[in-house]
Amino acid sequence: MNILVSGAGIAGLACALELGTRGHDVTVVESARQLRLTGTPIDIRGDAIEALDRMGLLAKIQRQRVRMSEFTQFVDSAGEPVGRIPMAEISDSDDDIELLREDLVRILADALPDPTAIRFGDSIETLTDGVDGVDVRFASDRTGRYDLVLGADGQHSAVRGLVFGPEEDYTKHLGVYFALADLPGEAHSAAANSIYNVPGRMAGIFRYNGKAVANFQFRSEPIDYDHHDLDAQKQILIDAFAGYRSWRIPELLDAARADPGFFFTSASQIHLPRWHRGRVVLVGDAGYCPAYLSGRGTSLALIGARFLAEELERCGNDHTAAFARYETRQRPYVTFAQNRVDGGRDRVVPATWAAIAARNESLPTPGPGVC
Repeated sequence: MNILVSGAGIAGLACALELGTRGHDVTVVESARQLRLTGTPIDIRGDAIEALDRMGLLAKIQRQRVRMSEFTQFVDSAGEPVGRIPMAEISDSDDDIELLREDLVRILADALPDPTAIRFGDSIETLTDGVDGVDVRFASDRTGRYDLVLGADGQHSAVRGLVFGPEEDYTKHLGVYFALADLPGEAHSAAANSIYNVPGRMAGIFRYNGKAVANFQFRSEPIDYDHHDLDAQKQILIDAFAGYRSWRIPELLDAARADPGFFFTSASQIHLPRWHRGRVVLVGDAGYCPAYLSGRGTSLALIGARFLAEELERCGNDHTAAFARYETRQRPYVTFAQNRVDGGRDRVVPATWAAIAARNESLPTPGPGVC
């Protein structure tokens, strides 16, 4: 079949790989000018590891493995460690591979079979779903007709908006926002990764693979903002930490102001009664974002891509049957991931000084070599 995939993130690339290796003619359209390689390390857990093994990529993934979480600690206002993150609480699986997001993206992109194409700097403008195919008009004014369209374009999916309606109809806000900023001056420090809390807020420094980033999280009711307005997003972060000058918060905010690649998002989930309509289907965060607090977003994307490709193959390209079977197989994984976010939020972003103190009392002591 001739298949269009919207989004060249992990979900989109995994779909393109799974479908392309099964003989489909796949085009990936991505609004960015290049692959997005920024972001903190991600986790691959449980059955997602098997999915990578079946793709033939597991050995490459394991060679890129990092162990950042083992060297992360909570600190007080003087920077002194008060405890380390309990590893049993970080992962819900005995199988857990941690690696840089950019490494996974590159490995997936490099594995795409010919003639799979990624068209950067373009996006879907309109979709017209018909009996025999989907007519697509792109922002570039190109047009095309496809047998299937896959929305793998993330939490703020344009495909979902075109086919299922406004994002707010399907979003569950979890009360936390998240931001990342580059810290070039910290990149080669040998210090441990550190997390510092004030009530309802967290600021941290994470170092990995010769890089370092400032990591922020804060509790808030839903905020109305333009997802494309970087300055407005930076101001939201600065306002959230206004008045707090302990530990290294001021200098980390300065780094956020200066970073042209600043990243900001909410901890939100997407809940849809169905992930497909006609010849259009959603995969990954576009259909069932569990929020970063779950630690399962990457795994859901990889498993979803695998299940969708398998069911299209088993159903002889009967997309209606295949989409239904894909949903039946994927839904339990999504439910599990979306149900496990509250503990991570309360552990990492306690709401009060008393909650911070209680959390610190319960933490394992820093291990040897952590300073």
